[in-house]
Amino acid sequence: MTAPVPRYDVLVADDSPVYRQLISEILAGPQYALSFACDGQEALRKFQENPPQILVTDWMMPNFSGLQLCRHIRADRSAPYTYIVLMTSNTEKEGVVKGLEAGADDYLVKPFDSNEMMARIGVGRRIVDLHRHLENKSAHLEEVARTDVLTGLPNRRAIEEWAEKQLKGSARHGFPLWVVLGDLDSFKEINDTFGHEAGDTVLRTFADTLRKLTRLSDMSGRLGGDEFLIVISHVTEDNIEVTINRFREMFGALSFPFAGKSVSITATFGVAGSKTGDLKDFDALIRKADEMLYEAKRAGRNCVRVAKLD
Repeated sequence: MTAPVPRYDVLVADDSPVYRQLISEILAGPQYALSFACDGQEALRKFQENPPQILVTDWMMPNFSGLQLCRHIRADRSAPYTYIVLMTSNTEKEGVVKGLEAGADDYLVKPFDSNEMMARIGVGRRIVDLHRHLENKSAHLEEVARTDVLTGLPNRRAIEEWAEKQLKGSARHGFPLWVVLGDLDSFKEINDTFGHEAGDTVLRTFADTLRKLTRLSDMSGRLGGDEFLIVISHVTEDNIEVTINRFREMFGALSFPFAGKSVSITATFGVAGSKTGDLKDFDALIRKADEMLYEAKRAGRNCVRVAKLD
């Protein structure tokens, strides 16, 4: 299967219709999506609306020069990187230095040869491709940093970041929000009796069951060890225990074939939440859910205990 041809958004800023037409002919082809601006102000506006991967700009333009355009673009650290080619008829070294200091990546002297233009754009494409690769790699590493390696569920960091946003939404709109801590019963015995590989199988199965039952509007994850966390919104106080019991019963009905035996494992849950969205402290919900979890453990395990904090 042929790999797709990379596409590059190119913004051309030049007050000369002749040069705009020339560049459009040189860069004609499916890999370039061209847009044009007649002066620096228009170019800056278009840049802010849709930052291109490559900018080709004339130095001398009415009201707002290409040099000013370079400086404005480089001053915005939040914008994705754009490769800038600055065009000018100035061949003096001082002018070249000034343009590069303003933020240009390359320098093209007018009138230019079409092959030279293509070569310099080719350099820009390689730099853009490198930035794309680094951004993809960075995004992948960020995803890895938020994912539990064993189960593939979000880890504590990812859950807390997501839950903080949900808390704000709950406080603003007044919908119920619940934090659920789940803990596998006698998990240490599984590891001690059948080995850590068996324990890992149980953890992954628990995570898969959680994943299947977690709505898109909610989130489940692993805190560490055999402790898991679920954040559930828009479920009433009357239904939250029913919801968690459904999960508890589904997992408890499973059996694991370890060492020729059919082994069943149960889980215990502690739940804490707000039915009105008044709570703003996620840590307080975690602590209360933890208290409920231990209360459920003391009650004999394989059960659910719920606390309402408002």
